[in-house]
Amino acid sequence: MKTIEKILYRMKRDGPVTAKVLAEEFKLTTMGVRQHLQGLEEDGLVDYQDIKAKVGRPTRHWNLTSKGHRRFADRHGELIIQMLDSVEELFGTDGLNQVVERRENQTFEQYRHALANSYNVREKLEILTTLREQEGYMAQLHQDGEDFILVENHCPICHAATRCPSLCKSELSVFQRLLGNEYRVERNEHIIAGERRCAYRIQKS
Repeated sequence: MKTIEKILYRMKRDGPVTAKVLAEEFKLTTMGVRQHLQGLEEDGLVDYQDIKAKVGRPTRHWNLTSKGHRRFADRHGELIIQMLDSVEELFGTDGLNQVVERRENQTFEQYRHALANSYNVREKLEILTTLREQEGYMAQLHQDGEDFILVENHCPICHAATRCPSLCKSELSVFQRLLGNEYRVERNEHIIAGERRCAYRIQKS
């Protein structure tokens, strides 16, 4: 992977970052990283924000622009939208809802089978995170006190979900069904709403 692709991927997965941090992670000079960032900025792929520090000069944090986010795959986005449009045209809204419901049930059964031998919520969420990562969601799992945060830094069905928001509701429903009534799943950040990532908080009911 080329350096500029590594930089873009790093921002996509982890959000804003400084040139100094990138230089340390990729074992490059800060000047070299800044040259890459300047080129990416000229291409409209990255932008920056100067954040005031407690001491000294403001720190420059680089992040992806909307164009930069679009560099990452949206699996067959236009084709899926055309298919959704065709389903709705032929079978109406009810037909489209049935397609989404069927996808939800198939996804749930696939995940349920994968989680069958897990014995606690952490194991379940670790397996779920791996499954989502394999599907292209750039998934990560964090713990916040007694709560868990499932983060998805990319949505490979973003175009389709924008066209058909019930797909997002369906995925939230799958997570809730997998964990049962003992836990509550809330989506606190949402790519479709213009945020950088989707983030789900999992906490005991």
